[in-house]
Amino acid sequence: MHNFQARDHFADGAQYIAGRLTKGTSGTSHAVVDPATGDEVYTYELAGADDVDAAVAAAAEAFPGWAGATPGERSDALHRFAGVLAERAEEIAQAESLQCGKPIKLSREFDVPGTVDNAAFFAGAARHLQGQSAGEYTGDHTSYVRREPIGVVGSIAPWNYPLQMAAWKVLPAIAAGNTIVLKPAELTPFTSLLFAQAATEAGIPDGVVNIVTGAGKDAGEHLVGHPDVAMTSFTGSTGVGKRVAEIATATVKRLHLELGGKAPFVVFDDADLDAAVHGAVAGALINSGQDCTAATRAYVQRPLYEAFVQGVADLMESVRLGDPFDPGTDMGPLISHAHRDRVAGFVDRARSYARVVTGGEALQHPGAYYKPTLIADAAQDSEIVQSEIFGPVLVVLPFDSDDEGIRLANDTPYGLAASAWSRDVFRANRATRDIKAGCVWVNDHIPILSEMPHGGYKASGYGKDMSAYSFEEYTQVKHVMFDNTAVVRKDWHRTIFGDR
Repeated sequence: MHNFQARDHFADGAQYIAGRLTKGTSGTSHAVVDPATGDEVYTYELAGADDVDAAVAAAAEAFPGWAGATPGERSDALHRFAGVLAERAEEIAQAESLQCGKPIKLSREFDVPGTVDNAAFFAGAARHLQGQSAGEYTGDHTSYVRREPIGVVGSIAPWNYPLQMAAWKVLPAIAAGNTIVLKPAELTPFTSLLFAQAATEAGIPDGVVNIVTGAGKDAGEHLVGHPDVAMTSFTGSTGVGKRVAEIATATVKRLHLELGGKAPFVVFDDADLDAAVHGAVAGALINSGQDCTAATRAYVQRPLYEAFVQGVADLMESVRLGDPFDPGTDMGPLISHAHRDRVAGFVDRARSYARVVTGGEALQHPGAYYKPTLIADAAQDSEIVQSEIFGPVLVVLPFDSDDEGIRLANDTPYGLAASAWSRDVFRANRATRDIKAGCVWVNDHIPILSEMPHGGYKASGYGKDMSAYSFEEYTQVKHVMFDNTAVVRKDWHRTIFGDR
């Protein structure tokens, strides 16, 4: 059971503009549904273009003061922010599980502490946002590089990790001195709103962090195309990312895209089989498989293939599905019945060309539950191998040589994350070099940390979340050059007028 009452928390609306909750003005209402029960837990008015305009105006008004704060002042505010998030951890965890259906143990032990740590990291990083030191590169001038905030950032976050994605978008942006308007998914607004309220409680000025909760076609596209938004960061599907890029290009704004994934899980024949089996099940089923870095394609060298398939099937069958607020639940529902049916469609179509080893069916339950599913004997070019399913589905294929395993791992349009499993350091090191992905784990799959960057290759997008590398997305680099000679007529002037 939970005690988070969304109707009480957000009675004033699901928009957060200039430090206060307000109602949307689109004229369209939307119900947040608990995916574990199918019950409506909150109904609100979606944001429209006017709400986006108001939020961008609030962010633009707050920008000069926040950008002009010292790194120490921004750092202190972010440290307070981390403290408020830690104090409200249980409330935030309950809100995350209610709107997403994720097990409370995942919210408590992964989403919330990871977000608190992210806030603490960027509190420290705000003091170390520097350009190159000065130097006399021509001999006659001193050059140095300034890093400056871009301005108002307009970001769009997905529904699978609403809290963490709010943090990944907001924290580097404001640590660098920008202000932000974030559009969370309309399915899952609760923790983004709580996150923004915590920022205000921590003393971050009104207008620095704003939330507009609306539909992508309306609020999202208006935010991306807004002339006063200087930069856009988007996390979501590759298809929608292409549309975001089209709109952003029209106004020549900075763009960061973190898009789809189809992560390979490559098991060489010298791997620890038990470790690989456990890693595959955990990596495939985290957040009910609704994770762009989830293990989705296991390539297993032939000597271990049959034992791996059997081990994964046995372990998947032990996973406990149930009430997200029961501490003993391992896996909750998918985000909605519509998404569950989409996942089921992939599996049902695969029955004509592959073998469903375990799972492959929905639970007879009011919630949007789907059993952990293992598929074998699919062809590399089949839909189940090539397309992002975004559910608790793992497909496993054999390979013979190391060259073949790495070739198959790279054989999709995506390149967000991957893992390699081997006891041989040379073999593993080769895999980390040759697999084209933004993150390659060795003998593990999924762990992330604030100090390291997250972002993809190929159709998985470009740019980085988290770590100091994320500041590359949220800052302008300016070259400043001083003449050191005080000579009126420079030698190079003769190339324009006069003689030497």
